[in-house]
Amino acid sequence: MPKREDINKVLIIGSGPIVIGQAAEFDYAGSQACLSLRVEGYSVILVNSNPATIMTDDEIADKVYLEPLTVPSLKKIINKEHPDAILPTLGGQTGLNLAVELSKDGILDELGIELLGTSLQTINEAEDREKFKDLMQELHQPIPDSKTVYDLQDGLDFAHKIDYPVIIRPAYTLGGTGGGIAHNDDEMMTILNRGLTMSPSTECLVEKSIAGFKEIEFEVMRDHHGSSIIVTGWKISIRSASTPVIQLSLPQPKR
Repeated sequence: MPKREDINKVLIIGSGPIVIGQAAEFDYAGSQACLSLRVEGYSVILVNSNPATIMTDDEIADKVYLEPLTVPSLKKIINKEHPDAILPTLGGQTGLNLAVELSKDGILDELGIELLGTSLQTINEAEDREKFKDLMQELHQPIPDSKTVYDLQDGLDFAHKIDYPVIIRPAYTLGGTGGGIAHNDDEMMTILNRGLTMSPSTECLVEKSIAGFKEIEFEVMRDHHGSSIIVTGWKISIRSASTPVIQLSLPQPKR
């Protein structure tokens, strides 16, 4: 991929406080991204609210801002630094949500700032439960019965229609925070109310539970040309209602 000569300054959004499923791995990735971009001659601006990270070392980026990861805070930095592009995908769910919020705010279009890495459309398709469902149907992928709901009654009505157990999946939350499996109306009201409260867009996907199905999981990185590599060794988790989890590590395939 040729170097982008139309970009000089890149702002990278960090992942903030360390929580389960976020921050540690993004700290490593973000640090390498900062160093790699600087080697290529780009000016790198880093914003992170967590000082206990590698990426906030003053030698990692050209400028480091230890500021809250909020839209008002980022807008002040953007108006001061005028970056050509923002790289939000190394900040985990925090970075992705902020990219969406900054786009909605209008400051990206106003200043002509480009999002690098994953496009806003792709972020929305992955994070918005209804859009992801539509994408899977467009690709003819089998998915459980589901419905996006915005209030308790709609969720209860759908659960009665497809029968319990159901999975509640809040939109735009870190690792599905606020979700869970409901087996009856009481659990449904508790989990759905929590999910709606924690979702920035106040929406949850109510989905038929497929607990007991077998799951095959592996990670692939693919570009728009169709070239792909296995990022990590394959791990196959086989789950059933009556047997424990079995994990098989397969050899790393060649590119």
